[in-house]
Amino acid sequence: MNTNQSLFGKCIPLEMNNVDTDLIIPAQYLTSVTKNGYGINLFKRLRENSNDFVFNQQEFQNSSILITQENFGCSSSREHAVWALKEYGIQVVIASSFADIFSGNSLKNKLLLIQLDKLTIQKLILNSSNNEYYLNIDLKNNSIHSSLNEDFEFQMDSFQKSCFMNGFDEIDYLMTFKNKIVNFKNAQIEKGINPSLNQ
Repeated sequence: MNTNQSLFGKCIPLEMNNVDTDLIIPAQYLTSVTKNGYGINLFKRLRENSNDFVFNQQEFQNSSILITQENFGCSSSREHAVWALKEYGIQVVIASSFADIFSGNSLKNKLLLIQLDKLTIQKLILNSSNNEYYLNIDLKNNSIHSSLNEDFEFQMDSFQKSCFMNGFDEIDYLMTFKNKIVNFKNAQIEKGINPSLNQ
């Protein structure tokens, strides 16, 4: 089992709201029958339309933390968007909000999403636009420390934290409660109560 107490990486800023899944990975590139082969076409349309697009700039190569704005991952439910981000090398997306289905797909594929307020997002985008900007994300303490000696806090529910820190999927997480369930069942039986769902 892989455990992750922290994540460290260089940031790439995407100053856009409402980045939909078709922008992340255009439909015409959904040709693979596996999770592989999508990273090369990440943000393909935006990359082709402008040489100045951040994913075309050398200084942001090998970035693993994407910083963007509001409602990231909206529109269609395609899980390929998460696959493309992961294969490209993005391990964390920080934004002010995320689309619900995208959030679910990210959890399944161990893409960490962190939600921060809009003012903090603007600060992170500004800093990462002008520097070789790195963040160290401490999952255990819900904190972020930057290469400019800034500190930020974020919220993450216990389910998400357990999945990312322990490398769990949803079934793995539920299995962590097995002993509690068995002990509760045995206690009920000792009291003469049948815990069967049929009763």
